[in-house]
Amino acid sequence: MTTAHYIDGRWVEGQGNDCIVVHNPADGRPFAELLAASTVQVDQAVATARRALPSWARVSPGTRAAYLRGFAEQLGQRRDALIALQMRNNGKPRHEAEIDLDDAIATFAYYAELAEQLPAQNRDVPLAVPGFTARTRLEPVGVVGLIVPWNFPLVTSAWKLAPALAAGCTVVLKPSEVTPLIEQAYGQIADTLGLPAGVLNIVNGKAETGAALSNHNGLDKLSFTGSNNVGSQVMRSASTLCRPVTLELGGKSAIVVFDDCDPDQAVEWIVAGITWNAGQMCSATSRLLVQDGIADALLPRLQVALEKLRVGSPLTEDVDMGPLTSQAQWLKVASYFATAREEGLQCLTGGKALDRDGWFVNPTLYADVPKDSRLWSEEIFGPVLCARRFASEAEAIAEANDSRFGLVATVCSADLERAERVADALEVGHVWINSVQAVFVETSWGGTKGSGIGRELGPWGLAGYQSVKHVTRCLG
Repeated sequence: MTTAHYIDGRWVEGQGNDCIVVHNPADGRPFAELLAASTVQVDQAVATARRALPSWARVSPGTRAAYLRGFAEQLGQRRDALIALQMRNNGKPRHEAEIDLDDAIATFAYYAELAEQLPAQNRDVPLAVPGFTARTRLEPVGVVGLIVPWNFPLVTSAWKLAPALAAGCTVVLKPSEVTPLIEQAYGQIADTLGLPAGVLNIVNGKAETGAALSNHNGLDKLSFTGSNNVGSQVMRSASTLCRPVTLELGGKSAIVVFDDCDPDQAVEWIVAGITWNAGQMCSATSRLLVQDGIADALLPRLQVALEKLRVGSPLTEDVDMGPLTSQAQWLKVASYFATAREEGLQCLTGGKALDRDGWFVNPTLYADVPKDSRLWSEEIFGPVLCARRFASEAEAIAEANDSRFGLVATVCSADLERAERVADALEVGHVWINSVQAVFVETSWGGTKGSGIGRELGPWGLAGYQSVKHVTRCLG
């Protein structure tokens, strides 16, 4: 691919130093190459977004809503191609790729509705002191850089792009170098819809390109989703420029199973929380806290369920779980298997890579994992589940909260009053009760502690791209 970057409404050739090789993780073979954007091209993308900002910010909310609905409709029209690409580049099973696309469509449709409500958000403010009037204006924060990860491309970019455009911001989007192809659809749709040039820009590249964008002094805000290591670098650059950031980072989330649960139902929720997207989720509930009274019934059932999962290529097989998305991630997960052997952990199932082409590992369950194990405390980003037992509700809450992360949690209990009470006590941004990880665009997404800063989705996602201005007038 030669014209892999979308700048100022045009597709242009990369001029950077890095060649990006795109692989099919189901067999490890490359199927596309593109040349990264140069730092000069990042400058050009930011500059054209800056030029486009004044006119886009003045566009009526209704017009912006129409563009967003156009994105939703165009994504639907590209459905088969985008699903196939998610399967080929990410290794997602078809049912997961379909949900990803539906999520992206719903996000654009939702923020189209919020965009239409923007005029009502410019409102008068009642004052206690007579002789003055005041009103509030919600304005776009400006030019924003969006850096998105490889585990949920198309989806994470929709979570950022839709509210940014709805607010009246202009955008420079940098996809992951592991999955740079699917976000091309957003540039193609912008062309189809006649989105004004410069409102959306897409630059592909590796670390050099990402650093050029995150350090650029022409941005008014940066929104980043990815690892804590890179997130800390993004935050340092933001602090130098005194610039706001939204950071959605890692997790080491807990799923708490009380002994009044039906063990078979609990197994369904546990398996979904650790094997969806092959466990490559910041929200993966990779710490299983199971109450003493149900542990002996639950763990054998869980072992059998994990062993029954069909693992393979989504392109050629009917599978429940696909491969890890990159060789680097496969090697990382394999290193944790080696650590588990060194620590002498009790492996009930899995704990090794599959002997076949591609980047496959077995779903893995370790039992009675001590709290000082690296596997208990560190984010692995793979289908690796560590289990510990607890006796009381208070102990479960303390164990679940004993983490430097605070993204999500799941509570499983037939006692709904207790489940709600535990949910309120957990130090995380999102809790599911007796459910798989269903994420709705109307709710918020983001975490506490080391899991990030700010929120995406819902009205909070839109607010992240708005600046609040008050106008006060003396009547005397």
